[in-house]
Amino acid sequence: MKRTRLALAALVLGIAGWSVGIEPGWLQQRQLVLAAPTWTGPPLTIAVAADFHVGAPHAGLPMLQRVVDELNAAHPDLILLPGDFVIDGVRGGQPVAPEDIAGVLARLQAPLGVFATLGNHDWWLDGERVRRALETAGIQVIDNRALPLASADGRLWLAGVGDDTTGHARPDAAFAGVPADARLIVIMHDPANAAALPPQTVVAFAGHTHGGQVRLPLIGALITPGRAPRRHSWGWIPDAPAPTWVTAGIGTSILPIRFNCPPEAVVLRVGGKDD
Repeated sequence: MKRTRLALAALVLGIAGWSVGIEPGWLQQRQLVLAAPTWTGPPLTIAVAADFHVGAPHAGLPMLQRVVDELNAAHPDLILLPGDFVIDGVRGGQPVAPEDIAGVLARLQAPLGVFATLGNHDWWLDGERVRRALETAGIQVIDNRALPLASADGRLWLAGVGDDTTGHARPDAAFAGVPADARLIVIMHDPANAAALPPQTVVAFAGHTHGGQVRLPLIGALITPGRAPRRHSWGWIPDAPAPTWVTAGIGTSILPIRFNCPPEAVVLRVGGKDD
């Protein structure tokens, strides 16, 4: 019995040490492929990184620089940043100014551009300040609006939905001007708005949940913030109107812990069925 107790104690300490000291800094690059039935023309590579929470333990400016280097190394056509650039109250964290964060993100490069939406932590700090910092760095913030992207057929569009938690989500406004025959890509901070995706959506991306930060085998996320159900905390949403990937994000909030849910940058290649 004594040996069993010692073994269990060692296991618990090992898991705790991993969850606090190692996994939150264990950056992954997740490679995804999507065959879209309505896609025509050459494939498109999209890089996505959400929930930087710069200043959280393991997610300081050096981590941000690593993410920028990895996304640029993927040579994406389009880069999307679905929000929560700053921290608010994470234990052991040290706040970093939005201007310093944007200064690092300014190195991101993609032919079709770099676009963002704001998250709840950005609004809790100062949404307009975060917006100004990003746009000064050449990153377009597209909360609740859509715009065309350069494409041979002129049908490629991008839309952004504002943050749900802080009451800034306006899906109707975001999709109002999108042509019915568009090939639409969507970013939103919170997957709570996935049900509002219009039928012309090829793929959508969300963050906010951090994948739950702690995911148990056979159970998944223990906690999911916001209105989205727990089954929408990470990965492809099973019942969304269009393919929607919810990323585990980069940083942490509240507690600097990750277990079975490492930080991730996402690179998705979307093309037709024959690609």
